[in-house]
Amino acid sequence: MTKPSSLASNDKQLNDIAKQFAYQIMTGFDRSYRLFSRITAGAKTRFENQQWNESQAAIKERIAIYEQNITDIVIDLYQQVHPKHQDSKFWNTAKAQYSTLLNEHPQFELAETFYNSVIGRIFKHSKIDDSLMFVLPSRCYLSGQDRQKVIYSFDSSSTVRAMHQAIFDTYRFKTAFDNLSLDLGNMDQALRARLTREQLASVHTVEMLRPVFYRGKAAYLVGRICMPDETLPFVIAMQMTEQGKLMVDALLTERHHLSVIFSFARSYFMADTQYPGELVAFLQELLPHKKLFELYMSLGFYKHGKTVFYRNYLQHLVSTANEKEDQFELAPGIKGLVMTVFHLPSYGVVFKVIKDEFAESKKITREYVKDRYRLVKTTDRVGRMADTHEYMNFRFPRHRINAELLEYLMDTCANSLKVTDDEVVLSHMYIERKMTPLNLYLQQQTDPIKIRKVLDELGLCIKQIAQANVFPGDMLHKNFGVTKTGRVIFYDYDEICYMSERQFRSLPKNNDPFAIDTLSVGPTDVFPEQFEHFIVGKKVFKDILKELHGDLMTTDYWLETQRIAGQGIIQNFTPYPEQFRFTR
Repeated sequence: MTKPSSLASNDKQLNDIAKQFAYQIMTGFDRSYRLFSRITAGAKTRFENQQWNESQAAIKERIAIYEQNITDIVIDLYQQVHPKHQDSKFWNTAKAQYSTLLNEHPQFELAETFYNSVIGRIFKHSKIDDSLMFVLPSRCYLSGQDRQKVIYSFDSSSTVRAMHQAIFDTYRFKTAFDNLSLDLGNMDQALRARLTREQLASVHTVEMLRPVFYRGKAAYLVGRICMPDETLPFVIAMQMTEQGKLMVDALLTERHHLSVIFSFARSYFMADTQYPGELVAFLQELLPHKKLFELYMSLGFYKHGKTVFYRNYLQHLVSTANEKEDQFELAPGIKGLVMTVFHLPSYGVVFKVIKDEFAESKKITREYVKDRYRLVKTTDRVGRMADTHEYMNFRFPRHRINAELLEYLMDTCANSLKVTDDEVVLSHMYIERKMTPLNLYLQQQTDPIKIRKVLDELGLCIKQIAQANVFPGDMLHKNFGVTKTGRVIFYDYDEICYMSERQFRSLPKNNDPFAIDTLSVGPTDVFPEQFEHFIVGKKVFKDILKELHGDLMTTDYWLETQRIAGQGIIQNFTPYPEQFRFTR
């Protein structure tokens, strides 16, 4: 029989080991966040020095450091204790010890996700259990407690111009303005055009987030105009002139413009802060229709965004539990050759699973498909490629899966599927924002103006992806989606590659109808003149696309775009309408 003193001694030893375990993970998180912040803070220098290629490299580096830090900390933990040899009491104690370390931590919510990632790596994502990790948050974030640490407040009792001048006196850049007086005049005129005299007179404060938001070739000062009865976004968009001087490109005060700037189809911002929760809370006040997980992701905290999404997903399942008609089902549109795609009608995402076998026309492997999705993750998506998020062992309540979907999953994705009496578990999948497939949109749309606009969007989408040094590959219109604002986004990545990986060739110029059959075609050859036959189906749509973007069907266009991309020239993609840009 074990003596009480021995039990106490064992408990103390267990507690000490668990405490050290928790401390090491927190130390790993703090190191990871310092590295993240160092790369993020460097965006200011890269912007001032117009180091655009270095900015692209920083995107990749910042994404990569998270997984590398998880690997490092797991190796360290195994040197101290063999995690898989511990029982449930150890894990409960370790989580409790870590929860204590989260108190007063300025990034506690991100630290929770880091802990989850460590546990996920140890158990290969096989145990999603709140007693083991933070499936649910340790506490709710109370926004406002650190508000003054993330905003500047500017007095508007003087003139509009004086307020604008005070803003630029606060945000300092090494690079000189090209013509600040002109910029101030443009901003003054734009604000007076947006607000009535009564509204201008009622403005009592302008609140601006302290971090500058850097992305691509632009920098944004993000804030809001505060009036007694309403607030409006207040975003100063800045770029560089061709001579390397700073200029204000636009003043944006519409929520839908800010929404596009924070779009799921754009690369993550570099915005340096030690208070991410407060920053996100402020942004959600500006963009109340955006989910918290979308805003965390937009700032580069994509791992935590995944955590917040999963919590949101669980809440949604509970809130819709009594809606018997709301079941997971195959997504509308043409079934894919590589992915099985399904959705929950009441929820705004689609779930994508790689099929066990591909159609014969797809000469690719499962690992190649995963690599393509990783490529998109680390590429400047320029507002034209949907962000995707990878999950392991994702659980669905079986009673919410309709019979047709379950049968199709069993037929196409059996290797990724586990079915129990209560759950359907997918060992690997992606989530992505739900959009209307372009082919369905064109079938349903009768307004000729909207049809023309969306086909113009399609052409711009293909061009801008190519200008970002990515060849979309399979450009059938079923692989593009239409957002609620009518923007066209590409979302099928299994055939994408860099522009340099394709040979753009012209078809033979003769009257021999069999010439194409005898032409030697290599695996990387692409014939742009054939694009018109498969991008869109109906002749009326083809004619409109050729009228608006006929150069897409020419070899010269693709060779020139490839040449520019090969020189490492980074293009500028402005996320707001051209008419809102100031004339210089």
